[in-house]
Amino acid sequence: MASPQRVQKLREFIREEVSDILHRGTKDPRIGFVSVTDVELTSDLRHAKVYVSVLGSEEDRARTMEALEHAVGFVRTELAKRLRTYHTPEIQFRLDTSIERGTRVLQLLRELGLSEGGGKGEGGGG
Repeated sequence: MASPQRVQKLREFIREEVSDILHRGTKDPRIGFVSVTDVELTSDLRHAKVYVSVLGSEEDRARTMEALEHAVGFVRTELAKRLRTYHTPEIQFRLDTSIERGTRVLQLLRELGLSEGGGKGEGGGG
């Protein structure tokens, strides 16, 4: 079992390297605007869940996730070249929708602020 500090460092390293591999190493046109948002790594360093955010429609997301599943072997091979560990973790790509949820919450808050703010502060005051 690796120490928590080592796991954290490897998570960050894997996040940066997988992002670089996806942007520079893959030639699949289905992999469009992908951002690696997080990596969960087991304490034995054997499995990594790589969370990605995909810009575009639901159809674009589905195509991109399919392409990522197809490219998982390539990504793992490239990661093995850059990673200095005895084992290269098995990679699973997961869609991260937290950015879309956050954007939606902000949009709702703005709408609430505009609808409630429209009646406040207009009647003069005193």
